[in-house]
Amino acid sequence: MRLSFTFAALLLVSSAHARDVLLQGNGKLALWSDGKVAWEMPWGGIHDLHRGDDGRIYVQKDMRAVCGIDPETKEVVWSYDSSKSNGNEGKRLEVHAFQPLGDGKMMIVESGVGRIIEVDAAGKLLKEVPLKRDRPDAHRDTRLARKLDNGHYLVCQEGDGAVREYDGEGKLVWDFPVPMFGREAKGGHGPEAFGNAVFGALRLKNGNTLIATGNGHSVLEVNPAKEIVWKIEQKDLPGITLAWVTTLQVLPNGNYVIGNCHAGPGQPILIEVEPKIKKVVWQLDGFEEFGNDVSNSLVVKP
Repeated sequence: MRLSFTFAALLLVSSAHARDVLLQGNGKLALWSDGKVAWEMPWGGIHDLHRGDDGRIYVQKDMRAVCGIDPETKEVVWSYDSSKSNGNEGKRLEVHAFQPLGDGKMMIVESGVGRIIEVDAAGKLLKEVPLKRDRPDAHRDTRLARKLDNGHYLVCQEGDGAVREYDGEGKLVWDFPVPMFGREAKGGHGPEAFGNAVFGALRLKNGNTLIATGNGHSVLEVNPAKEIVWKIEQKDLPGITLAWVTTLQVLPNGNYVIGNCHAGPGQPILIEVEPKIKKVVWQLDGFEEFGNDVSNSLVVKP
């Protein structure tokens, strides 16, 4: 694929730490490469983003459907609309998380309905796992979720302020209520807000869980005993203020990539941190081009 460059560089980064990033913002899905937008197409807001083994880019549409896009043609070549499929007709629901599973299978989390499903390439329902919900809400039941190597599901449940792990049959096997650290909740989306609206979580190789606390403005590493063993708080990184912390990614070099949504002008939307010393080694300052609502991104190179 031959890529054209269309925007001036906004990336503050040394060449030794150059990153290619897929992201969505300001009404476009884009690839940021070598300090410029190298590929783009019109697309609305998302909360999840994947590049499949088949080379397709997978994103949500209208928080109802999951779409597979051919980056060469910029056409949707596969889609599954949860609002019209497998018993959901007429129900209020939203899709905030999904995951390609290989062999044409897709995991989709349906907020409002309160379930995880797996479907095949034709949309046939293969599996259904119910979710525990203390405060059912079609918009806030879930944010990101991932199927683990052991077949379990790690689910961020924003409305309940908790990360929960379910086994393959839907049994709750582990949960972590995101703490408020003695503070009162405060509304809004920017750095001044506060809460436990958890957005993302990853299971690390050491068995611990890395958590992006959303409007908690922090990243926490929690062990199986639910003890916080490492964290980055709102003002820990020099010159950076964490707002709605979203994306989490562990790079091959062991560094963490952290999404910083709703942080406003002058703040990075993506940060790479060397976790042992909490050192920022790369950041994407794309507010002018991508706006203040970049909720999900994916480093695709290296």
